[in-house]
Amino acid sequence: MMNKSAAQGVASAFLLCCGIMGCHLAVAATVPDAKLVKFGEALFFDVNFSLQRTQSCATCHLPGQGFVDKRPNRAANAVSLGDDNVSLGTRNAPTLSYAASTPSFHVDRNGEYRGGFFLDGRAHDLATQAKEPFLNPIEMALPDAHLLAQRLRENPNYTAAVTMLFGAEVVQDDNAVHSAVGQALAAFQKSPQFSPFDSKYDRFLRGEYRMTEMEERGRILFFSSLINCNLCHLLDSPEQETFTDYRYHNIGTPPNPLVQQHGTGKLPDLGLLANPLVEDTLQAGKFKVPTLRNIAVTGPYMHNGVFAELRTVLEFYNQYIIADTKNPETGKPWRAPEVADNISQDLLQQGQPMDRYRIETLIAFFKTLTDRQFEHLLED
Repeated sequence: MMNKSAAQGVASAFLLCCGIMGCHLAVAATVPDAKLVKFGEALFFDVNFSLQRTQSCATCHLPGQGFVDKRPNRAANAVSLGDDNVSLGTRNAPTLSYAASTPSFHVDRNGEYRGGFFLDGRAHDLATQAKEPFLNPIEMALPDAHLLAQRLRENPNYTAAVTMLFGAEVVQDDNAVHSAVGQALAAFQKSPQFSPFDSKYDRFLRGEYRMTEMEERGRILFFSSLINCNLCHLLDSPEQETFTDYRYHNIGTPPNPLVQQHGTGKLPDLGLLANPLVEDTLQAGKFKVPTLRNIAVTGPYMHNGVFAELRTVLEFYNQYIIADTKNPETGKPWRAPEVADNISQDLLQQGQPMDRYRIETLIAFFKTLTDRQFEHLLED
C-alpha cells in the first residue's frame, strides 16, 4: 500500500513518462492510450482514494497473487475486508485476469443474460465497474464523488494528468473526475499485464510447450462431451479463449457459514436478480460463469468463497451425478443451496461422473491455464 507522498511519487513518475513535467498543459485532442494506462496504474495502487487511506484497488486484486484478495480475515478470506478494517462483504473478490474480454451486459439471441461486470453483471462496462468500489460503504467507503475528486485534486500530479488526458474543465467537475478515474482504471486493466495469454496452454497452442501426460489427458477430457465442462467454460475462441461463455447459472452453491456470520450484506445472495436491470424472479441465485484462467491460484471458490480447494469444486459437481457424496473439506454432506430455486439441473446432471483420476487430470490441465507470472504460486 502507498501513503500520500508515495502515491504522489507514482503520479510524478507517470508525468515524467509522458514528458510533461513542469510544462504548461493544454487540452490534447488525442492522447496515446499508453498515457491513460500509466495514469490508471498509478490510481490502481493508490490507497488515498479510500476513506481511511488504507485500501487501494490492488488491495483486493493484488497483481502478485492472481489479482485476487489473499489477506487473511475472520471469514477465511472468502470475502474481502473493507477500508474500515471491520466490514466484510458477502461475495468473493473475482480475479481481474482477462476481465477486459468480458462483453457488455446484454440478452443474447436465446433470451439469456450474458456479460457485464461484477458477479451479477450490474456494471455495463469495465469503466463503470472500476468506479463503484470507491463509493461502496463496505469497500473503499468514500461518501460521494466530491470527496474522491478532492483526494485527486490534493495531488498536483493527478490534477495535471486529468487536465492533459481529459481537459481542464474536468478537474473541477466531481462527477467528471469520478468518470475519468474509472476510464483510466479500465485502460490499465486492458493492458497486457492482465491478459497476457502466455500460460502453458497458450504456449502449447503455439507449439512452444509439450503437455505432460496428465495435462494432456485433462485437456482431452475437458474438451470432450464426457463431463461437459465446456458447455459453460468455453467461448470457442481458440487464440484468445477465456474459458467462460459469460452466461449466468445457479449451480446450487451452498451458503458459506463464515459469510453468514460475519458478512455485511443481505442474504441469501440473489445474484443476477440483484441486478437493477433484472426483474425476472427465475434469475434468482444465478451468477456469472467465471473464467478458468488462473483458476488454480485464485481460490477460494464460488461467489461466496465457500470452497477452499479446486478439488472440492469438482467433487461438488459430482454430487449431481453420484448420490450420497460428501464435502471433502468438512467430511459432511453438502449443505443445501443458498438459493434452492432455478438450479441448472439440465446442465449439472449431464455427463459422466468424475473419479479421482479424472479429477487429477482436470486439475493438471487447469494448472496449465495459469499465466507465466503466476506459475510460481502453483502447488505441486
